[in-house]
Amino acid sequence: MMDEVELENIILTLCKQQGLVDTLTREILAVTKTILMQNYFSFKGKTYLQKKGLAMGAPTSSIVSEIYLQHLENTKVFNILRNSGIQGYFRYVDDILLIYNENRTNIEELLKSFNDLTPSLNFTLEREVDNKLNFLDISIIKTVDRISFDICRKPTTSDIIISNDSCHPQEQKMAAIRYFLNTINTYDIDATRKHIELDTIKQIIYNNRYDIPTLEKITHANQNVNTTTKTKNGQNSHMSEEKLDK
Repeated sequence: MMDEVELENIILTLCKQQGLVDTLTREILAVTKTILMQNYFSFKGKTYLQKKGLAMGAPTSSIVSEIYLQHLENTKVFNILRNSGIQGYFRYVDDILLIYNENRTNIEELLKSFNDLTPSLNFTLEREVDNKLNFLDISIIKTVDRISFDICRKPTTSDIIISNDSCHPQEQKMAAIRYFLNTINTYDIDATRKHIELDTIKQIIYNNRYDIPTLEKITHANQNVNTTTKTKNGQNSHMSEEKLDK
């Protein structure tokens, strides 16, 4: 994703901004070098050394990636967005949602500007089709007077979760079902789409050898938890955003 020197300079700048002593700064840089340079993996009996990028699945990789992306945003990206007339910028890890006016913004030029930021990153563009755009696990649907949402499932998505007859702990078995229910209880989708999604969830748990009373029990428990949470904390925000000056 990035070369050693580039990341070292970013880390060094952050350490100076935080006023860290030289000893601690050197230790952080040493750890950073280890993360970047000592990525080994085995395949078919052979051991390989990864020359570029971060190790897939390593806990440190997501942290280092986020540091790098936030550095790019604060030094280059936000200026490009302002100059291009972007009205809204939402990023979750490496997925970005942009809101813009086609009469003010040339999205192809913006894409080129993003890809000119650094040779280590390659941005692609997905436009809305038939007033609909998928972002993460939701579908954003634009109508004449409002924006509505639906649950998004990719064509490659399967209905496989931990089966009820598995030897996994019960809490782990219930995790996927709770996730499905949390989406329909949390996201702003209308009653018709909720009903469709609930039917889909029922089919998934049936295919994985659960019974419908299991779903009803978890649904009742989730409703109680959601009611308590909203009473204590109000509505929660599920996405951070960057507001741009027009």
